Amino acid sequence: MDIAELQEELARERRARLAAERLLDLKKNELGAANQQLSNHALQLSGTIIDQRKVVSTLQGENSRVVEDLHRAKDQVVAVERLLWDALENIPDGFALFDADRKLVIANQPYLSVFREAGGVAVGTSYQTILDMCLDDGLVDLEGGDEDAWYDQMLDRWDEEVISPITLRFWNGMYVRMVDRRTADGGIVSLALNITEAIVREEELRIARDKAEAADRAKSAFLARMSHELRTPMNGVVGMADLLIERELDEEAQLYSETIRNSGQALLEIINNILDFSKLEAEKLELREDVFDLEQLAQDVCMIVTPSLRDKEVALLIDYDQFLPTQFIGDAGRIRQIILNLVGNAIKFTECGTIMLRFVGVQAETGDGWQVHITIEDSGIGIMDQLKDHIFGEFNQIEDGANRRYEGTGLGLAITKKLVEVMGGEIWVDSIPGQGSCFGVRITLQHAAPADMPSTCLPERLKTALVWIKAPLDRSLMERQLELLGVEARVVNTAAEYDLALKAAPPDVVLVGISRLDPARAMLDGSDLAGCVISIAEEPGQVADLPKPFTRTKLFETLSAAMESGRAHTLERPLRVLAAEDNDTNQLVLSKMLQGLDIDLQIVRDGLQVVEAFRDATPDLILMDISMPGMDGMEAAQAIRQIERDGAHVQIVAMTAHALHGDEDRIREAGIDHYMTKPLRKRALEEHIDAVRASLKRDQCAS
Repeated sequence: MDIAELQEELARERRARLAAERLLDLKKNELGAANQQLSNHALQLSGTIIDQRKVVSTLQGENSRVVEDLHRAKDQVVAVERLLWDALENIPDGFALFDADRKLVIANQPYLSVFREAGGVAVGTSYQTILDMCLDDGLVDLEGGDEDAWYDQMLDRWDEEVISPITLRFWNGMYVRMVDRRTADGGIVSLALNITEAIVREEELRIARDKAEAADRAKSAFLARMSHELRTPMNGVVGMADLLIERELDEEAQLYSETIRNSGQALLEIINNILDFSKLEAEKLELREDVFDLEQLAQDVCMIVTPSLRDKEVALLIDYDQFLPTQFIGDAGRIRQIILNLVGNAIKFTECGTIMLRFVGVQAETGDGWQVHITIEDSGIGIMDQLKDHIFGEFNQIEDGANRRYEGTGLGLAITKKLVEVMGGEIWVDSIPGQGSCFGVRITLQHAAPADMPSTCLPERLKTALVWIKAPLDRSLMERQLELLGVEARVVNTAAEYDLALKAAPPDVVLVGISRLDPARAMLDGSDLAGCVISIAEEPGQVADLPKPFTRTKLFETLSAAMESGRAHTLERPLRVLAAEDNDTNQLVLSKMLQGLDIDLQIVRDGLQVVEAFRDATPDLILMDISMPGMDGMEAAQAIRQIERDGAHVQIVAMTAHALHGDEDRIREAGIDHYMTKPLRKRALEEHIDAVRASLKRDQCAS
């Protein structure tokens, strides 16, 4: 081999060796990278294994805790179940669970004990079997009811969507109220509530209530009887005293008569207060709402208390707000009682000065309601601050018993306060000792709509009236009433003013005080107005065309009558009055009170006689006593209404000594038109007679 070939061969070997070295380096690099990847993967696997070991360890711990919790929960469930059953077994009420097939699943001992003597009830007993046992063994007291009907009722009630409770009475006197509810799977949860104690207590309460009601009825009957027995002789005492006072007596006899009358009226006031207090305490007092004239009511109160002012230097005044309506709807009798009590209280404690009765009001924002404020201000002895609440208590006095100067039961203000509260109002007092007191009352009254007011349709030609009255209070009231009737009132104060007014513009009618009647008529001699003079009483009891006090209705009737004939009308025949009264004293009082009136009076003793007298000759007016032997006044009134069914309606006025709750309703239901409580008042009797006379006269004019 030549050198060239050798060199070429060596070069190839060198290139091959270099290539092998390069390949070796490459493989080393690849092997290093593979080793690095393997190392990294090994590290990752190692971390994963460690994490998995941690998870496995954690899961093993959690599993152990879960197992422990399960054991603990099982123990708690067992404990709760034991407590629940202990509670169910110890309650007096029965508990049972029935499945959807109405078979007993579980029940406590109070439920099962009822059936123990009948053979017992066990798990799996059907509801129907339990009902059969109740009937067959007499476990349930049906109190005479039908067994089949009871059985069907007990089955059917479980078919209701909402199962109604039912009360069962068992043979041993135990009362059980069954309360059943349906479960989600169609079963029934049944509770048997032992209500025996409640039933027994309810029966005891019923018996106690019956006894209380019986006692209340006995009390009411006693009060009614005592009211009648006391008022009947009081009618004789007060009535006869009134008649005596009207006679011409010497000074001593006049004093005796007035003392008898005043003492009788004081006793009657005590009787009324006790009866009112008993009704208020028993919450039996009802308000009777009707249309009334508040201003006239105030005037009536002043007239009633006028005799109490004769021996005192006290002026009694009324201030009635001109913007306050006069016609309201309310219980006029109770409102009058409130005002009368407060005014009477002011007079008692005021020796000189002034007593002012004020009426103001605020109209409600909506409706016809008015908030009426009534205040009675006096210049009397006043009340100390610490006694302002005390005086409204029952039987409380402003003075102690050792040095009392003022008599009284201590019920007046207590009754007044309760009456105001029954009306939904309030009462208060402001006072300065030694200077006077002011009692205030605030009540809400409904204003009477025109449709509710009595008709006051006067003759069209009556436009003006000339008024000549002495007392400013009477003048003001007359002027206001005439204006409300649509008549222009021209008020004069002296004879010169009267004469000048007659000549300037002759009025349609003249209203003049009784003391000025003669000069007033003398100035009218020869004129067309001579017959249109209406006399007005200036003191209670005076005989005049308009007595004192008079109502707006009486004024309306007198004005109408004067315009019809030019003078106050009288019937051409006496008014026929039939009276029923069984008491001899009351017959005498009644006949004497009506003596001198233009009436034909017939008095009978009982209801049968008054019905027979009515059949014989129809009267114009019947005065009917209520309590009479045989046929009483209400039965007689019903019989009379049956007789006159197709004839004219005769006015019947009840005269009764009863004055308790419900009396007036029963009396009016019997067909009686009016109601008068004994002792009778002569003025009230005359007003009823005058009203009937005016009504008959209007009927004559119309025909």
